[in-house]
Amino acid sequence: MGILQTGRRSALALLCAAGLAGTAMAQSRSLTIAIGTNINTLDPHQTATIQSDLSVISHLHAALLIRGPDMQLQPQLATAWRAVDDNTWRFTLRSGATFSNGEALDAEAVKWNFERVRNPATRSRIASWFSLVKEVVAISPTELEIRTSAPFPALPAQLSAFFLLPPRWASQNNPANTAVGAGPYELQQFVPGDRVVMRARQGWFGEARQFDTVTFRVIPEAGARIAAVMAGEVDLITGVPPSEMQRINASNRASAAAVDSTRTVFLKFNNLIPPLRDNLPLRQALNLAVDRAAIRDAIWNGMGSISPCQLLTPAYFGFNPNLQVPAFDPARARQLLAQAGIRPGQVSINLEVPVGPYLLAQDIAQAVAAQIEDIGVRVRIVEMEFGAFMNKYIRAQDLGNTAYLSHAWPTLDADGLLTLLEAGNPYAYWDDDVFSGYLRQARQTNDPARRQELFNQATQRMCDQAAVLFLFVQPVTYAISPRVQWQARGDDWMRAWDLTPR
Repeated sequence: MGILQTGRRSALALLCAAGLAGTAMAQSRSLTIAIGTNINTLDPHQTATIQSDLSVISHLHAALLIRGPDMQLQPQLATAWRAVDDNTWRFTLRSGATFSNGEALDAEAVKWNFERVRNPATRSRIASWFSLVKEVVAISPTELEIRTSAPFPALPAQLSAFFLLPPRWASQNNPANTAVGAGPYELQQFVPGDRVVMRARQGWFGEARQFDTVTFRVIPEAGARIAAVMAGEVDLITGVPPSEMQRINASNRASAAAVDSTRTVFLKFNNLIPPLRDNLPLRQALNLAVDRAAIRDAIWNGMGSISPCQLLTPAYFGFNPNLQVPAFDPARARQLLAQAGIRPGQVSINLEVPVGPYLLAQDIAQAVAAQIEDIGVRVRIVEMEFGAFMNKYIRAQDLGNTAYLSHAWPTLDADGLLTLLEAGNPYAYWDDDVFSGYLRQARQTNDPARRQELFNQATQRMCDQAAVLFLFVQPVTYAISPRVQWQARGDDWMRAWDLTPR
């Protein structure tokens, strides 16, 4: 009897252990990522925001190429690509790939997506990415040529953020709030302002997925994100205040770290309206007013680096090694204002600060504003939700005098990021023919040395004209739960396949 009871207890123990193991495995197959800003759209052609919109979209829709955590381009739909001549790229596509609704994901579908983006009626936010594309030709279901009006050496890299919609479905549905795609996951739930839930898709043609379910949760406050990861409610957060990292690591409930990023933060100037329009002394004075090192050390605990009078980081082709960090010289700033006939308190500017996406943006904005006021320029800070800010900034073309902004570009090529300041670009708010001319010349050649020379001239011009108030290269600060490992990356992408269960 005792032996029988022991055997029963052993069997029960084994069943319980198996059940617990099964539960742990099931839990390990679910992943939750918390982000600080709302997901504004699921339409891949109406956003250029990588850390929220496009990160989610990359799970739902496929691209020709993607960039891995090692910053190298990898095949996704395209299996091979090459330059046929200076103005022609040819791509070989996977055979038999389909969208989740059965539509063919072939060269004709890719061509349709280009046509949708380039159609003025679409008002695509990424149309400027492909302004050099002259023609897209479907040679066969698996062969595609992209012909450009000028050399476009960064095209393959740009395609890593260009996601593909099923033509028939997209013509009959609104891709902004629902999704049918060819990505590794399919949409299960989208609650704007709260979460996106996705599950692994049958028929995915890529590598095996480590997680069955992926959830992106919107948690705007950094303190709430930290509480969530330490409570085990989420697995990955970014935008961790540096002052909190030691506490997180000491908790044994999560781990925090930082890596260098490809993202610069700055004060965007609206150079199309007074008082900054045609007012170089004022723009120069604002750059001289700010003690960048003191702000960085106090708010980011010394993390991140100071921008050397340009928006590029050393990770980008075209980075200008000859530029220096702007001086901190408030006396010289006041002198410039006096020489321009600007009296203390005469000029007032609004500083718009989008809430959520940028590391301690409100704190930095307040510190910068205080130092600007020290030279006699009044500043009014206006905080707003990120989606509302982007609509005001891009759709309404109604940027205030200045705004706290951050830029990065998925190609890691100056031609992409600097295009955001080119005359006529909806992001620019600067109409400088000299700067824009250097960019246009750089697009006329595939010669790396000549391109570097022209980008050096463009960044020098931007520095000399004080087109923005240059600040910092933002670090990627993050925390993860003990359940996962992350190949941390500095280019804003947050993707399930960069994480693995422990």
